[in-house]
Amino acid sequence: MGAGLAVLVAACTAAAVVVLPAEGVLGAEPLDRAALALLGAVLTLFCVRQAMVAAFVESDGLRVRNLVLTRRVRWAEVVSVRFGRDRPWVQLDLADGGTLAVMGVQQADGAHAEREARRLATLVAVRSRPPR
Repeated sequence: MGAGLAVLVAACTAAAVVVLPAEGVLGAEPLDRAALALLGAVLTLFCVRQAMVAAFVESDGLRVRNLVLTRRVRWAEVVSVRFGRDRPWVQLDLADGGTLAVMGVQQADGAHAEREARRLATLVAVRSRPPR
């Protein structure tokens, strides 16, 4: 959805910059066109970044790519996985007392998100156990 929206925003921005008349009531000065193009680029980048949020399971931990930052956590650092009606996405409770949102698993995805949250909780439980 995010990638499709990014393409739509970029196309509409480009069309608006090209089609806006240079004269009359709706006349667009070059600076206006540049500002519109910059706004369109920022919105497109936001949509692309939103489309890229994800969580990647790795042998030694989890790599979480959210809107702005990407963070790696080792399995042993994750104390619990929380997800429910009051949370828009999965939340990891960390051993240092902090939390980490996993925006790649969002409440809006319904049953699929619930399955992924359970799968992540199972992975944390299995992989964070000390070796025997």
